Amino acid sequence: MQLYSLDHPNQWIILMPSFSGLPNILILGGTADGRILANRLAATGHFDVTLSLAGRTEHPAQPDDAVQLRRGGFGGATGLADWVRTHNIDLLIDATHPFAANITTHAAQAAQQTGIPGFAIRRLAWEKQDGDCWHSAQNMTEATGLLGDTPRRVLLAIGRQEIAAFAKAPHHHYVIRSVDPVSLPASLQNAICITARGPFDVVQETNLLCDHRIGVIVCKNSGGTATYGKIAAARALGIDVIMIERPKTNGLATVSTIEDALRRIDGVLG
Repeated sequence: MQLYSLDHPNQWIILMPSFSGLPNILILGGTADGRILANRLAATGHFDVTLSLAGRTEHPAQPDDAVQLRRGGFGGATGLADWVRTHNIDLLIDATHPFAANITTHAAQAAQQTGIPGFAIRRLAWEKQDGDCWHSAQNMTEATGLLGDTPRRVLLAIGRQEIAAFAKAPHHHYVIRSVDPVSLPASLQNAICITARGPFDVVQETNLLCDHRIGVIVCKNSGGTATYGKIAAARALGIDVIMIERPKTNGLATVSTIEDALRRIDGVLG
């Protein structure tokens, strides 16, 4: 038996190695695709499924009761490999956010160290369409610079972890949307925060952009449909989008849909 601490003091999660004889699957979650995949696998009754969340979101959407839920880090690739061995994991699936580069690297290394199969599920990146006013950035610092010196009304749709980068550009007015409440840097006096969880459709996003007179959106190229509404709305309104490109990762084979993931699992585990 192993104890793993949660994000909150004096709380623990107990996970027992499975002795059911069913294949054990560990899904590194953080996306809706990871949760949906875990639910679908557990519902078959053919697998023991553990969904692991890093704990960055305070109130994440919960999987079905048939899925074991784990929260917190592993302690790098070595810690993840040790956990895989201890819990007799047969397959490792990386369903983290496309921008969670560290855990993706650790997953690839852990799969190699333990000799178990693994793959990643990644929604296809968004591609620029006719009418899009995109400006590519490789990171938050570059995105901040692209906003320029003239004050602008900016929608930050980047989550709450990297808001601090924009403290260097306090002359802009920011509308910050995130799943959890944001702690603002002291310099960002001209900012309002909106707490909301997607999906968001085009009508909702159009209203948001118009109500706040947004002139530019800063977002990550997350892919998928749940948050694409803002991209379509920006296209229709002629609003600039500073698109932060995905970091390069390697080491794991990748599929782009849940159906592809299920087919791959069937091929690996039967």
